[in-house]
Amino acid sequence: MSAWLIGLIVLLAIYALVLAALAVVGRREQVPALLAFVPDCVVLLRRLAGDSRTPRWGRPLLALLALYLISPIDLIPDFLPVVGQLDDIVIVVLVLRLLLRATGSEPVREHWPGSETSLGLILRAVFGRSRDAE
Repeated sequence: MSAWLIGLIVLLAIYALVLAALAVVGRREQVPALLAFVPDCVVLLRRLAGDSRTPRWGRPLLALLALYLISPIDLIPDFLPVVGQLDDIVIVVLVLRLLLRATGSEPVREHWPGSETSLGLILRAVFGRSRDAE
């Protein structure tokens, strides 16, 4: 098997374990939101790339982000539990922070397909606690 396929399988297995752990701990209401979080982020990035409020320099940045995320080569290998995905998360937050500091939170609010809880997570990660109501 190729390295990217093995990495994807490991990532999905870790994701499933986290969701199972949350269900066992008793946070069953959060499991559906977490299941949809990654697909919601993909939809958000795609919609932001097509939004006219996204700066001209932002579209190539979103394309580079997508290429980095699907690439099997990472700063920290994905087969390492938790920290392997941490570099992906940090880079996504940095790119969104850069884009959304230029446009404000309105494009994210309009294009976010997920729950209000997960939208709050995105806004806190990008703007910080003091600016999430922007």
